[in-house]
Amino acid sequence: MKNIFFFCVSVILFGCASDGGSSNSSAAKINYPSSTEKVHWLTIEEAQALNKHEPKNMVVDVYTQWCGPCKMMDRMTFSDPAVIQKVHENYYAVKFDAESAAPITFGEKEYANPKHDPNKPKNRRNSPHEFSRFLNVRGYPSLVVIDPSLNIQKKIVGFKQPAELLQEL
Repeated sequence: MKNIFFFCVSVILFGCASDGGSSNSSAAKINYPSSTEKVHWLTIEEAQALNKHEPKNMVVDVYTQWCGPCKMMDRMTFSDPAVIQKVHENYYAVKFDAESAAPITFGEKEYANPKHDPNKPKNRRNSPHEFSRFLNVRGYPSLVVIDPSLNIQKKIVGFKQPAELLQEL
C-alpha cells in the first residue's frame, strides 16, 4: 500500500514538473496571469517575448523613483479592479524606470543609461535612460501604448484617476 501511495505521488509530482512537451522558448516560461487582484508588470523584454507568440499591444508605465504622481498611480489607479481587468485583457503591462541603469533591448536595438550616477539617492533626479528618450517621454508618469509591431501608438502623460485612464486606454 505504501508503494502505491509513493508511486501515485511520484507520478503527480513528475507530471506537474513536466512542461507537457511544449517548447523551451523564453515566452513559454513567462507566466502572465489574468488576475484582477493586481497588475502583473513585465519587463520590456518579457513583453516582447510574449508578443512574438501571442501578439498584443503593450502599455508601458514610464516612471521614476522620485515621482509622487507615479506612486499615486500605483496606489490609486493601477489597483482599481476595472483598470486591472482592462490592462490584462488588452495589453502586456510593462513597468519601466526612466532613470534606471539597466540596459534593455527593444526590437533589434539596445538602450542604456551611460550617464546614470549610482551614487545619487533614489529620491533625486538622475540621468534619463536612452529608452525613455526613444519613447519621447517629457513628463512622469507617462503611459506609452506600443502595438505588436513595436510602433508607438499613443502617449498618456500625467496622473490619471481610474475612470480617466479607462477612457484613454
